[in-house]
Amino acid sequence: MERGSPESFTRMGTLGIEEECFVVDERGRPTSGTDELVYEHDPPEVLEGRLDHELFTFVIETQTPTIEDPGDAREALVEIRRALVDHAETHGFRIAAAGLHPLAKWRELEHVEKPRYRAQLDRIQYPQHRNTTAGVHVHVGVDDADKAVWIANELRWFVPIMLALSANSPYWNGFDTGLESARAKLFEGLPNTGIPTHFEDYDAFDRFERTMLETDSINDRGELWFDVRPHTSHGTVEIRTPDSQADPDVVMAFVEYSHALVEALAAEYEDGTTDHDHRRELLDENKWRAVRYGHDASFIDRDLEGTVSLGEVVDRECERLGVDGIKDVYERESGSNRQRRLREEEGVDALCESLVLRTE
Repeated sequence: MERGSPESFTRMGTLGIEEECFVVDERGRPTSGTDELVYEHDPPEVLEGRLDHELFTFVIETQTPTIEDPGDAREALVEIRRALVDHAETHGFRIAAAGLHPLAKWRELEHVEKPRYRAQLDRIQYPQHRNTTAGVHVHVGVDDADKAVWIANELRWFVPIMLALSANSPYWNGFDTGLESARAKLFEGLPNTGIPTHFEDYDAFDRFERTMLETDSINDRGELWFDVRPHTSHGTVEIRTPDSQADPDVVMAFVEYSHALVEALAAEYEDGTTDHDHRRELLDENKWRAVRYGHDASFIDRDLEGTVSLGEVVDRECERLGVDGIKDVYERESGSNRQRRLREEEGVDALCESLVLRTE
């Protein structure tokens, strides 16, 4: 039974970016292609060991190498994207990205045969059968295991902010859900998802992880699918909240913000700052507001005194942390609004084309 270790947490501030994307045909419609792209043809060298499929044969995942310097993150992301797009085009496919593909109908799409996913389907049943979701995961290195758990605890208030900014999945199974991120709600149908409870320290998290494994609640630690978690193998804090994005600049805004948050929280931990032991229920309410309202959300403030709009949070965070990417994302049309507008004004062809992965 593979386990993580506190010894994994050795380096502060490294980055890794995982993106889940959709394999689509020439018209941008979902199609089965991951078996061909992952197994039947050798990928470009830069994708060696960094290309995998997910549950459905139209969902594909990439991982960047470990990024030592945050200034190199965009180049690393774009290099992986270009290689994936080229690989797909060579074999007659295109790549698209959103939290959910608006035309994906889960009953009509194939599941992979990989034993890990067949076991999940058998155990979880309907919630996993319909799980056509795609997200962005950002890893930030942390140099101490207890510090990583403390940071992950604190990040729980911030992940709804990122979800609201990233909201890019209004359509599921071909209809408008009325939500800004239907992906987040669908994914919460699985066990071990959503915003986790507070963990006192690394030992507490390790005991929980071990119990879940030893009681056959999960097959491996990767099945703890929380919105934020200490990754006990990579030695990172992993933020798993944002919807996938076609535009690399939107992804980079979340990478920049995640890195700055983790660095700032690490400094607070070193200074002995008292943590916020927020009730999960209050954090769940904030996440619901992000799911439902996206850019128009307001949130129960971090000190639990009243509410704060997303715009106010963005201004405050950009000033506090010296970042600007999330401000750009907030001020542009939200992904969910753009999808609805394109579908209404120009039709589904334009909508599908707008989701094709960009590499500039």
